[in-house]
Amino acid sequence: MSDTMRGVYTNLTKIRRDVFREVAKVCYSMGDDPTQTDADLDKRFDELPFKILPGDVATYRESVFLERAIIAERIRLAMGLPLQGVDGPTRISEGFTQTGDLSYYEPPLVNVIKFACNACKDNVYEVTNTCQGCLAHPCREICPKKAITFVDKHAHIDQDLCIHCGMCAKTCPYQAIHHHVRPCAAACGMHAIGSDEHGRAQIDYEKCVSCGQCLVNCPFGAIADKSQIAQVIWSILAGEEVIAAVAPAFVGQFGGKGNVGKLREAFKELGFSGVEEVALGADLCTVQEAEDFLEEVPDKLPFMGTSCCPAWSVMAKKEFPKYADCISMALTPMTLTARMIRTQHPKAKIVFVGPCAAKKLEAMRRSVRSEVDFVLTFEEMAGMMDARGIDYLSLEDDNKSDFDVASADGRGFAVAGGVANAVVNAIHRRYPDREVNVANAEGLEDCRKMMRDATKGKYPGYLLEGMACPGGCVAGAGTLVAIKKSAAAVKRYAKRSPRNNATEDSYRMLIPMLSQGFGKGDLDHEVEETIEASVPTEQPKE
Repeated sequence: MSDTMRGVYTNLTKIRRDVFREVAKVCYSMGDDPTQTDADLDKRFDELPFKILPGDVATYRESVFLERAIIAERIRLAMGLPLQGVDGPTRISEGFTQTGDLSYYEPPLVNVIKFACNACKDNVYEVTNTCQGCLAHPCREICPKKAITFVDKHAHIDQDLCIHCGMCAKTCPYQAIHHHVRPCAAACGMHAIGSDEHGRAQIDYEKCVSCGQCLVNCPFGAIADKSQIAQVIWSILAGEEVIAAVAPAFVGQFGGKGNVGKLREAFKELGFSGVEEVALGADLCTVQEAEDFLEEVPDKLPFMGTSCCPAWSVMAKKEFPKYADCISMALTPMTLTARMIRTQHPKAKIVFVGPCAAKKLEAMRRSVRSEVDFVLTFEEMAGMMDARGIDYLSLEDDNKSDFDVASADGRGFAVAGGVANAVVNAIHRRYPDREVNVANAEGLEDCRKMMRDATKGKYPGYLLEGMACPGGCVAGAGTLVAIKKSAAAVKRYAKRSPRNNATEDSYRMLIPMLSQGFGKGDLDHEVEETIEASVPTEQPKE
């Protein structure tokens, strides 16, 4: 997987954030000017592509009309609407309403805007102009299908004969043979991206787990996921009690070095009723997984995998069904935090704010829907702040203490290795001499390899930590800053906690209540529900 574009502000980054900002502006305008009609709203949405890309000269592509058509599709996805395509006259806001069920959108969550796709070559070996036409011709001699010939002292590969074994590229002394791989496909650890009849990217939704890595690795911005920005703002404008639950990876995402008081003020100005830290749920998850590990490994289970990354857990259960029980059945920090909030705010709308596209899919599970109403990424939340002109760092601190009920280990969930570290520390608090072996994997390719090795007996009695995003949650598709910078900020913030270990958190006493009604039998269905939610009932128009 490539992280070359992560943390780099590109033209694509600007377009993405411009779309989130402008969609949020239109939605907030209904509260600023309640006299606006539905027709006024439709008109404002239709004008957005021209506002985002003014003028009559193309900036990024061959035509300004194509640019605006792509922007229009991204606007629809940001509104939680399906793609429309360009084969008929439609309004951008067609299908958008402020009434009815605001919480859920129809699958698929991750979408390819077909006419934005560059139809990149995928798994193709080609000879570059650095070929020297050498006397040895090792590429020709090693090719098992005799697909390589020499024309004018330059190697040529017959693509009809080539079987993509790569032997020629490995053998060339000048490294003159290049292996072209579609960037989105290379980033997809599920091998879920192929090509349609026109050579454009196509997602196999039976395989996709919505990790979002394709979103941030497509250099043409042809892949985007749906958002709930509009639905969150409508709930705020309707006077609902809307509470944000921010993921542990939030530190540094909006600037500063963990200015939590300023963050609370920013959310307040956006209309949120309150803010809670999901690291609380991480503490609960830690204790639950530690207890399960002590009870079941190795007597009942040969190993146990962590549960907090939905993309990893779905992949593991889906591809290794015989070992599905070996993935922890503990509820995720997002769900546990939402349940904790509901004990005091039963009628609130709960918005998970985090780095992850897969959390949107997790929240669509039937078993989670009653707990988490909306999911926004940090990038989408930044768009809301920008829409309201909120300069996070210039705000006054609310002078309240930090979210100091969460432990340092709970806050460390955001960084690869942090989940396993928290669970091991919790186990050692009870059994200091208990040896706990750990294996970690980052990225779904490596997670698959780790799981495969575990099923073959390589990790007996181990705790396995899987993270779909290389680097952990700080590398999620919805993050704003470079991965290493974010990881360092999370670690600094974790050290500020007065509690080191999850077992020190008084909220651990809530686990039996929060987990009530969720036995293993209930949770076994969650992977099927997630897969079902990811597959579109009808393919979008091309």
